[in-house]
Amino acid sequence: MLAGKAHVPRQPTDSSRRAAGNSGTITLKCKDLNVLQLEIEGLEETLDIAGSIEALSSLESVTTSYPFFYRPQSLKLGDAEDLHPPDHFYQQVALETNGWRLSTVNRDFYVCASYPTALVVPRGIGDEVLARSARFRQGGRFPVLCYYHSINGTVMLRSSQPLQGANRRRCAEDEELLKAALAQGGGRGLVLDTRSAQAVKQARITGGGTEAKAAYPGWKRLHRPLERGRPLQDSFVRLVEACTDPSLSMDRWLSRLDGCRWLTHVKEALTTACLAAQGMDREGVCILVHGAEGTDATLLVTSLTQLILDPKCRTLRGFQSLLEREWIQAGHPFQQRCAHSAYAQGRPKHEAPIFLLFLDCVWQLSRQFPLSLEFGEGMLLALFEHAYASPFGTFLCNSEKERYLCEVKTKTHSLWSSLNQSKERKRLCNPIYSPNPLALWPSVEPQSLQLWAGLFLRWTRPPEPAQEAWEQLWKIVTEKEVADPL
Repeated sequence: MLAGKAHVPRQPTDSSRRAAGNSGTITLKCKDLNVLQLEIEGLEETLDIAGSIEALSSLESVTTSYPFFYRPQSLKLGDAEDLHPPDHFYQQVALETNGWRLSTVNRDFYVCASYPTALVVPRGIGDEVLARSARFRQGGRFPVLCYYHSINGTVMLRSSQPLQGANRRRCAEDEELLKAALAQGGGRGLVLDTRSAQAVKQARITGGGTEAKAAYPGWKRLHRPLERGRPLQDSFVRLVEACTDPSLSMDRWLSRLDGCRWLTHVKEALTTACLAAQGMDREGVCILVHGAEGTDATLLVTSLTQLILDPKCRTLRGFQSLLEREWIQAGHPFQQRCAHSAYAQGRPKHEAPIFLLFLDCVWQLSRQFPLSLEFGEGMLLALFEHAYASPFGTFLCNSEKERYLCEVKTKTHSLWSSLNQSKERKRLCNPIYSPNPLALWPSVEPQSLQLWAGLFLRWTRPPEPAQEAWEQLWKIVTEKEVADPL
């Protein structure tokens, strides 16, 4: 049994029971941050229902989860299998330039378990070199192209950390790969490391590290530490606690909002993405982004950078394509990171709202540039809900390899097929969208960043005024289109 809307189940992450006489109360703390209370007649019935909820909300097998049984009449299995294929995007990049090619070195997921089967690499680099470079990178995530800036030919790459170790090991093939990328991407490179210099030193003790200057000529290094893992999860939990406590005074509310540091994380993420975008667009620099594993803060930076620079990523379909290749196919471990939301029992080791942080950054962009994104807040809220609990298979598992082994594409429905139905347009799209071919340079000053009230306060304040304003805006736009079809 799953609490919530009929077609978007909100799985409870915690339940408590209180019996009084012959009745009881079950409190459901849901992944979408809602808190529900069920008043049930009969102590035995209360205990039975609570037991069923706890059992069904903690299934261990992916293939027994709800998406494998969800069958809406309006959709057919496999409809969206090729809706946003990264291969198509990468083929276009390869066609636009003579210096890059589509490699299938990972076609069986043997080289890297968290990468997709198709990757873009320098044309002059053979698959044997890629395989050796992969052995020098954590988890096999060797440097691959994720964005080609067609305005000036610069590129953005992503990877995991090199396995340099305390002995400062080197890998000739890895050096050759980045040298070739630099030759195709403008001649100057910047390694944007999402860890602090101290964290890199500690990583070197356990076998990790970063690119040595002597081994990678032409590449400079910049440390832009971004929180991930438990510190980010703790920040999220403290923010939700503050937003759901109605007893707070104004001073106490502002103090707790500042103390959770969530908006600081938003600021740092946007600042880092702007630095990467500025390097590519204004300075003609090739950018390599990585942290340790390359599956969290790395993807946050690469996806935000593309949203800043590429107008195609700001359309509804383009944004979906961005999510598909930079988060889903690129190996963000959704099953681990989005297992419990803010109401987890204890402190889960792998839980981290890095994807939610990305959505918050996108919301900040949409607020500062209200005409430049084709999608609205409704799209971002839907993505938050579905990342944590969904009847669709799009965000299942931790990698493309796992989804392949579980046959997710053939046995579950795609979220994109549902969101792209015409009836969803009014809820998801921006009625005042006007295509903007320029880069978006957001302000990250404290006065410019705001709490995403539409998400964090959605269950504690009345939603009607915002909904009515949205409906009225759509009405005005629709009437204008009818009156002036040209």
